[in-house]
Amino acid sequence: MAKKKIVTVCGYSCSDCDHAGKECPGCTKTGGKPFWTTYIGIDRCAIYDCCVNDRKFPHCGKCPDLMCERYNRIRDTPGISEAEATACLAAMEKELRGRP
Repeated sequence: MAKKKIVTVCGYSCSDCDHAGKECPGCTKTGGKPFWTTYIGIDRCAIYDCCVNDRKFPHCGKCPDLMCERYNRIRDTPGISEAEATACLAAMEKELRGRP
């Protein structure tokens, strides 16, 4: 049986994340403060904050500026190559553009 897909505001799939359901219930339940925000010294995810709090969208797929500069933070993730970041961003965009 396949894992249930965890839906996020940004289109990232938390379903395979080792932290999901343990120390991290996800961005929706934490109001944009998933576990990783403390590790990089921010209060709230900028993508979540813009989408939900500022623009009042249910997810970034509704935004005319989809794949804005806020998504570039993924390229700065330690241990992720440029090719991996590009593939991750493409998957996120595909997920978001397919949502109602």
